[in-house]
Amino acid sequence: MVATAQKIIISGYYGFRNSGDEAVLQSILNALQKQSQAAGITIEPIVLSIDPEWTTATYGVKSVHRMKLGEVRRAISESDGLISGGGSLLQDVTSSKTVPYYLGIVKLAQWLGKPTFIYAQGIGPVNRKLFHPLIKSVFRKCAYVSVRDEKSRLLLQSMGLDESKIEVVPDPVMGLELPGAPGTLALDPQSPNHSASGLKTVGVSVRYWEESRRELDAIAEGLVQACGTTPLHLRFLPFHHPLDNEASRYVMQKLEKKIAALGGAVSLCEDALHPQQMLREVAECGALIGMRLHSLIYAAGRRVPLMGISYDPKIDHFLERIRCTPVGSTQTLEGNMVAAEILHLLQEEEAWKREREPLIAALVEAAEAPARQITEYFRRKG
Repeated sequence: MVATAQKIIISGYYGFRNSGDEAVLQSILNALQKQSQAAGITIEPIVLSIDPEWTTATYGVKSVHRMKLGEVRRAISESDGLISGGGSLLQDVTSSKTVPYYLGIVKLAQWLGKPTFIYAQGIGPVNRKLFHPLIKSVFRKCAYVSVRDEKSRLLLQSMGLDESKIEVVPDPVMGLELPGAPGTLALDPQSPNHSASGLKTVGVSVRYWEESRRELDAIAEGLVQACGTTPLHLRFLPFHHPLDNEASRYVMQKLEKKIAALGGAVSLCEDALHPQQMLREVAECGALIGMRLHSLIYAAGRRVPLMGISYDPKIDHFLERIRCTPVGSTQTLEGNMVAAEILHLLQEEEAWKREREPLIAALVEAAEAPARQITEYFRRKG
């Protein structure tokens, strides 16, 4: 047994109020706590965050400002190891600075002689080839590497990383559970969900992507068509504040009056800042249409029938794992496709769940594999 607490730094896109990334952090913290207890060791997480005070208040863990490199270096030097992940940290689409930052944090830990672990990351796209040997060099020195899909494994292999060093695991958020605090009524994911008005609730997670907003226009059109057949409660769920709030309002403005005239209802969830609050919101839906990856993962984990809109390969990769296909891409989406799929999901809800239950249950079980590997490393070390 390891007698003293093992201080582990957790590096990722944390503190930005992005519900998906915050859900990754919550899932990692939960899994580490569960697996360390089972292994008979104590792990003390220290999170690198853009807002350490908020992260500490939200999760009850120590936190260090991710951009104050003196503090980061001191925290790593006093730690017993570093976890990098999960999420899409190593990609150069959003910024050319992303890969150097996250690789630099891992490399710093290695320079300081600390074991490093890659936790269920989605790798790529990495279009700048000069990053490839850097990723290979850093990952070769990691004690454990896991990625969240087969495409990420193949990309790392193409960079020269040994296949035997890479484990493919589900996204950590597949293992996220609703809070089971005393006095809290657990939601049954198998039961149909209705709003207070008695209407079936459809969750809607949108983001800005196409400059023309054509995909958002198609979603609005499709939602109106669906409500023309079956009045619905459309519950907009922003996963990244404030941009997703703005995208949600864009769609809402196009359909609110029409939905009301058809006997439906529209609402916007703006106060679910904690991942488990958003998970509860998703669990209360009868179906979900999502652009954000983690809206789809939340839905799958709670066995809520879902339809994804493709704008990034990570959406397609996840949908493949649960035997789903995108309803369309942001460039090709049509309103009638959206309407038809919503109505189909609502009508075939139980069949959708039965068909995918074995796949989803296996992903939920496997989501804690990286935490098991990491805690086993420290158990052996002790």
